[in-house]
Order: sequence, then structure tokens, then C-alpha cells
Amino acid sequence: MKIRKPNIFVISIKFVWFLLAWVLVFINAFILLFIPKSKLSVKYMQFFMRQFNFMTGVRFKVNGKLSNKRPLLCVCNHISVFELATMPVAFGGSFFGKKEISEWPLVGWIAKKFGVIFIDRRPSHAVEALNAIKHELDTVDYPMFIFPEGTSTNGAYVKQFKSSMFDVVEKTGVTVQPVVIHYRLRDGTKISDEDMANHFAYFSNAKMDCGPLCKVERSAFMQVFHIMTLGGFLVEIDVLPVPDLSGMDRKQMAETLHKIISDEYMKNK
Repeated sequence: MKIRKPNIFVISIKFVWFLLAWVLVFINAFILLFIPKSKLSVKYMQFFMRQFNFMTGVRFKVNGKLSNKRPLLCVCNHISVFELATMPVAFGGSFFGKKEISEWPLVGWIAKKFGVIFIDRRPSHAVEALNAIKHELDTVDYPMFIFPEGTSTNGAYVKQFKSSMFDVVEKTGVTVQPVVIHYRLRDGTKISDEDMANHFAYFSNAKMDCGPLCKVERSAFMQVFHIMTLGGFLVEIDVLPVPDLSGMDRKQMAETLHKIISDEYMKNK
């Protein structure tokens, strides 16, 4: 099914809707001023993201169930910014993210309130990053999500995982569960690679791995608006069984988890 470009009437209506969505963001940001970073603020993220998903037309469907073991690190593929909006609503919990996002105006501050832990992935900061991950996993009773591809892709495949992301697993034995994310049209129809790259995947600059199918680049804000003009989409989340990673070093873990997630993603995309 080919994605149809919205007409000027739809774009105009969705622009008003987009402005209302930002009013909602600022209202919630004001409320967050009075909520200290805590389990409560992380819980509030579910409420906030439910509003965001409603405004953008994004829905989700979950197949499977997360492990009850804690600490729990969920390893996911990464296509766009909408993983950050759907995973908290589906499961609770928060994320590990790249440090650059913490510097985004308003977004970075809200993310910190929501329990997102920003990691500096430069090799010179490896020990600091490892300690931050370990500390967070030791102190929270909700799942934490991580995207070991290190960036979003064009949705045609799952990028190789960075083995440095699994230092903490190797050294602490935390439970790891793979989670596979597919994007579908609202009726469940599969999306072609070309449409995925040009409409649903997210690229903020030419350095990101958009691949030859991608003809456009958008900021995160423009990507949200674009999805609204398309009427939203469905995020299908497949929770896979906890694999046995005992005895593996971080490189073997990265390779094993990548194969599990990539095979499942490619089989059903």
C-alpha cells in the first residue's frame, strides 16, 4: 500500500493540532516543575506519553510479556523517536539515551525528569557510562530500555549492536530481554522499505544511517508533524524470551542479541 501525500486541508488541520500538542507539552512541563525526579515522575511519563500518542495518532500493540525479574534491561531496535513515546505506555520504565539529547531545549530537561539516563558514549568516558548504567539498574524496580544500534536506521534492517553497551551485563549479570519493534499502518498493513525510509523513520542529519531509500531529512519536531499529517501509525512490539547469555563476553552478547532481534525483525517486516 502506497502512502498518499496529505492535501493542504489536512495539513492545515494537523498544523492546528500540532500547535495544541505543544500547548499540552508546556502544560505538562509546568506540572513537572513540582514533581521531583523520582518513581512518581517516571510514572507521570506514562500519562504524558499517552497524551502524546493520542495527539499524533500513534497506537501500539504488544505481543508477549516482560520478565518479572529485576533489574531488567530491555534491548530494542530503533527506528524513530516514537519508541520513546510508546514503550513507557506499554511497559512503564525509562531509557538509556545518548548524551546529545540531554542538550535539546526543553526535551532534554523533560527526559531527565522522566528518569532517562544519558550516556556519554565516547571511549574516554566508558567507565563513567558503565557506572551510571549500573547505578540506575541497581536502584530502580522498573524495566530500563536501551537501543544498542546507537542511532535510528531507515527501518529496512537492524544495525549492528555496539558491544560497549553490554559492559554492564557482562559485569553485573543483569537480566536482559530482547524486544522487537515493527511499524505498521493503523490497520496493521506492512509498510514498504521505501515508505518506511521516507515517512516513518527519523533522520536529523546526513550522518545518520538513512541509506539509499531515504530522500528526506527532518528534525524530530518536523517528523512528529509529518506523522500527524499521515494520520499516525501502529507500533507492533514483540517481547521475546529471555536468552541464556551466561559465560558470554560483551561482544558475544552483542552478536547474539543482534541476531535474535534482527532475525525476528526481518522475518516479519
